[in-house]
Amino acid sequence: MSLLPYALLRPLLFQLDAEAAHDATLALLAATQHNPLKYLYQQSRIEDPVEMAGLKFPNRIGLAAGLDKNAHCIDAFAAMGFGFVEVGTVTPLAQPGNPKPRMFRLAEAQALINRLGFNNHGLESFIRNVQLARFRSHAVPPMLLGLNIGKNAATPIERAADDYLTCLHAVYPYADYVTVNISSPNTQNLRSLQSDAALSTLLSLLNEARQQLAHTHQKHVPIFIKVAPDLDDLQLEQLCATLQTHCMVNGQTKDKAWGVIATNTTLSREAVHNMPHAQEAGGLSGAPLRQASNRVITALRHTLGADFALIGVGGIFSAEDALDKIQAGANAVQIYTGLIYQGPALVKEVAQGLRSRV
Repeated sequence: MSLLPYALLRPLLFQLDAEAAHDATLALLAATQHNPLKYLYQQSRIEDPVEMAGLKFPNRIGLAAGLDKNAHCIDAFAAMGFGFVEVGTVTPLAQPGNPKPRMFRLAEAQALINRLGFNNHGLESFIRNVQLARFRSHAVPPMLLGLNIGKNAATPIERAADDYLTCLHAVYPYADYVTVNISSPNTQNLRSLQSDAALSTLLSLLNEARQQLAHTHQKHVPIFIKVAPDLDDLQLEQLCATLQTHCMVNGQTKDKAWGVIATNTTLSREAVHNMPHAQEAGGLSGAPLRQASNRVITALRHTLGADFALIGVGGIFSAEDALDKIQAGANAVQIYTGLIYQGPALVKEVAQGLRSRV
């Protein structure tokens, strides 16, 4: 059980700029994850296995991508009891992201706005950090690791597939699953890849590359597509139709190694428009995203059917919030902003709540 009540630490962190607090937290986790100080946040993992996309997840709660972009703290998050952790987004080349300030708290709404822009150290550094992680030797079965890939800001959108393929080839040997991020609002034109024609082309190229990689590495790694919460009904229909074309036959999943993560951050400010920082550019996450992500999850499950792998993320601050995601159609959930506001105890709370009620 965690020895350090997060309620005591959070006021200190919240006195800092949001990104400075984020960086300080990751530095602390990286410095303690391989020594006895990890007991400050370590807690036992709740065992509640669920099968999805051909994988067996130790429990239904994961860490969303974006918090640990460079894969520095995989073992620290494993110690918190997650069933799966997703790190990244990584791009082929290192890039600084957008100018600072670029991360803002909306504490009244339990929300964050970020326009980080895929700031990361690049593939080479990312893979090296993944290789250094020890989590697979610390628990049986180990948690699962998702590696989230994207495109460089300088890469023209018509060449985006090149970046995704470069990343897929590099991360494939080390991933339990790979997430293709085509929904961040902070890289110009990236969300256009969710359109039917662009997505169809990208899925075809990814599938061809994965078949080759599966043969080379003798393992089949699922690919999840991360989508936006701002898709309207028609766009969701088109998205599902494209996924069905590539992944399904007669309403049945023909290739279980595909999935969707719903959702990324939102551009909507409807729930926060009168609050400080509400008009900052970037993606809004946290409690105001909850209903929008649930709407997308419900639509995806209704159209894609019972067999399609679906991870729900957006606005989870309690076991009840996570249960709403499962009832909407998700197989499992991820947290990010909730962890920042609630601390590691949220992981165990959600895992226990889902085990007792799903």
